[in-house]
Formats: sequence, structure tokens, C-alpha cells
Amino acid sequence: MSIPLITAEELRQRIKDGDSILILDVRNEEDYTDWKIEGGNVESVNIPYFEFLDDENAADDRLAENTEVITVCAKGGSSQYVAEILQNKGYKVKSLEGGMKAWSQVYDDTLVFKGNRMKLFQVIRPAKGCLSYLIASNGEGTVVDPGRHIDVYLEMAQRENVQITHILDSHVHADHISGGPALSEKTGAIYYINTSDLQGNPPFSYKPLEKTNHISFGDVEVEVLALQTPGHTPGSVSFLINKKFLLSGDTIFVGGLGRPDLGGKAQEWAEMLYKTVFNQIKNLPDDVLVLPAHYADISEINEHGIVGAQLGEIRSSNQAMQTKEQKAFTEIVSSAAATETPPNFETIVAINRGEKQVDEAEATELEIGPNRCAVHHHG
Repeated sequence: MSIPLITAEELRQRIKDGDSILILDVRNEEDYTDWKIEGGNVESVNIPYFEFLDDENAADDRLAENTEVITVCAKGGSSQYVAEILQNKGYKVKSLEGGMKAWSQVYDDTLVFKGNRMKLFQVIRPAKGCLSYLIASNGEGTVVDPGRHIDVYLEMAQRENVQITHILDSHVHADHISGGPALSEKTGAIYYINTSDLQGNPPFSYKPLEKTNHISFGDVEVEVLALQTPGHTPGSVSFLINKKFLLSGDTIFVGGLGRPDLGGKAQEWAEMLYKTVFNQIKNLPDDVLVLPAHYADISEINEHGIVGAQLGEIRSSNQAMQTKEQKAFTEIVSSAAATETPPNFETIVAINRGEKQVDEAEATELEIGPNRCAVHHHG
């Protein structure tokens, strides 16, 4: 009897719908601990594949018999083997087609705000914890921090009946390949990034954010105000939309601040981050909604399916942002950042600067794994 498969897209929809899902992940414990499929009503059990090779009864005391089980592995092969064992035992079981490799390429979008003049969508890539945005206004669209699967944004633009005219990268990303240059080439939209995050002359055209204060599009009242917010990278920029929404890149997260160590200058970049927090965004009101480029933990997704928090909430719960003495702040931030770096980050940065080219298969392999761009600073 063949094993029924479930696609990554079908699984994403079931998680979004709030279905109760039992996942049996058969990768080794280290890979499972590093990153796994999570969601509101997802229960996840890890029993490595090799345990089933030794004992086909390895899961008998771990899985409820009357529950559908979805088996998951790295690329889809081992999970089918385990699914067959479970099916022979009478379990209702499906195997995730393509495994975590397929899951790493899933996206989902949620409406954050709808007003008379604009709509703001957050696009979640759940396997990576990456967040990007589409702002739609009067037939025009701006995409912020796009992932490399540009069809996601083209389909959204078509659905919302807008033409993508501006593409903004808040910084040169270290954990995923940007779709900015490719989306710009496909649509003719202007691509913006800060020159100080690039090196030399990249092979793509761009408009420097350091020379851009306002980007207006669609309805004239929709303004994107670019704020220099260095610290995670020297060229990090945040975007203030209509003075109500701060698309903060990797500078400010719901649970912390961007790590300043990825350029090998933790102390120097932490000092930049201090100036960002206590000078650049000091006067922004507490009711501004912060919408970051990443989340570090599933708990940061709120009951509306959105990753975001008011700036006042973040200020009150964030130890570093309450530490106004510069030396103490830089010590907190630089010491908290002394953790594992994002996988393959030097290669990914080189690709995003236009210094290196890779094919689709290599790009997929480079992006597998979690993001590690966020540093938690809860008090």
C-alpha cells in the first residue's frame, strides 16, 4: 500500500486553519533541536530514523493510536519508510513530501492593516522565521525585505491589483538570499539598499537609501521614511510607514535587538546600535507598531497570526533598551550575541552583495536551517 503524501503548502494551510497536528520528526536529535515545524496546535515528537531500523516498535508508547501522524525528515525519503512501518501497525499516517527542504520554501501572508489609502501585509516564511512585507496603495506596491522566491510577491501583487514599483532591503541579509535584485529586474521597480552594506560596484542597479529620506508611492499620503538604524549592520535602515508602522529590519525585534557581531566588530557595531536606540528612534511614540524582518520564537506570533508589537511594549520588556549607560548597553548586546552564527552566512552575504552567483539547488541548500539574526534581551 502506497503512503499518502502531504505537501508543504497543504501542511501550512492546515496549521494556519488551527488543525490539531501530530508530527513525528525522524531526523537526528541535533537537527530537530536546531529547527522544526511549529504552530498553534502542532504537537511534535522526535524519534530518529535509525531507532526504527533497530526496533519497528520505537514509537509505540509515544504516539496515540487514533491520531493522524505526519512523518517528517530532511528530504522526504526516511519519513516514508517510517510512515510505512506505522501504517502497517494501523496508524493513519502521511509523509511530508520533500521533507524539511520543501518546508523551508513555504510562505504565508497575513493582512496587518487595511485603511482607506493602503493595505499592509506581512509575509511569513515559517521555516526560517523570516518576515517580509507588501504595502499596497492606489495601484502601486512596495515590497520590503523580499525572500528569493519572488513569485510569492508577484502573485500577491496580482491578487491586490497593484504594480510593484519599489523594493526595499533594510540591510544586506545574512541568513537568506534576497529577492530584491531579481524582483526589480522582473518588474522594473526601483531597488533600494544602503551603499555602506555593499562592497564595490554590485552587478545590479540600485538606489542608495542613505540618499533617500522619503519614498512616496500610490496615494501621496503613504510615505516611507527611511531611518538610518545601524547596529546589526552599519547600513541597517528602518522604514516608518505613515508614522504608524516601523518596519525595523533586523534592528529591533519583538523580543530583542539585532546582533552586532556578524561583521566581526561586535563592540563597534553595538555602539552604533546604542546610538540607534537612544538617538534615532528615541522620539518615536510608544504606539508605533514595530514589524521586524525576523522572529526568533513561535511565541512571537500573536493571536492574529502577526509578528509585531508596539514600541512601548518592546521598550518596557527589553533589558538592553532600558540600559541607558552606553558601556553597559554594549556589554549586554555584544555578550548576548556570542552565539552560533547563521548557517552559511558569509556565502549568503556575498550572494546578496552580488559577489557570488549560485543555482537554485545550491540556494535551497544554503538557506536550510533557522535564522540567527535576533538576540533576545528580555529583562
